[in-house]
Amino acid sequence: MEWNLIFFVNSVLLGVGLAMDAFSVSIANALSESQMKKSRMCFIAGVYAFFQFAMPMIGWICVHTIVEYFSKFEVLIPWIALALLLWIGGKMIWEAVHGEEDKAAEIAEKLTFATLLIQGVATSIDALSVGFTIADYGLLMALVASLIIAGVTFAICMTGLLIGKKVGDKLGAKATIAGGLILVGIGIEIFVKGVFF
Repeated sequence: MEWNLIFFVNSVLLGVGLAMDAFSVSIANALSESQMKKSRMCFIAGVYAFFQFAMPMIGWICVHTIVEYFSKFEVLIPWIALALLLWIGGKMIWEAVHGEEDKAAEIAEKLTFATLLIQGVATSIDALSVGFTIADYGLLMALVASLIIAGVTFAICMTGLLIGKKVGDKLGAKATIAGGLILVGIGIEIFVKGVFF
């Protein structure tokens, strides 16, 4: 593979495709936290961007080292994403529906670092397969492609957070239920794509 315009365009397009789940999760997170500060938004988008960088690199390393083990693990990817997102989204919906009056305000604080990491893994785990796509790249090219994917993911997630923040202001407590439903929907979509297509 050569350093040319096609390499950069492909990397950007890969980034856009891979970032769609993280974009939706960003909207869901911001729906229930309409007072989210810009620094927190940058941190959340940065976590998703990190995982979108790391997963293709891990996939690339697996292809160049332990490819037979990775291909066995690849079957589990949709199941893992489904379980993680159903758990997080279901928990959000349960707490919004069955909580006290002020529970909706507390849910904004529930986006802990651990939850954010789980979301980051769940929305980027399918990017492991990109390691196969970029297997013919050298290490430097794989790093650059992964950095481009991360940059695109960061920009897209920031957009999702801004959209969710604006809509969350208008929806109030119902935004938390909407956010949970989005997460559950993404989990099902990743599962269906991974298992049936």
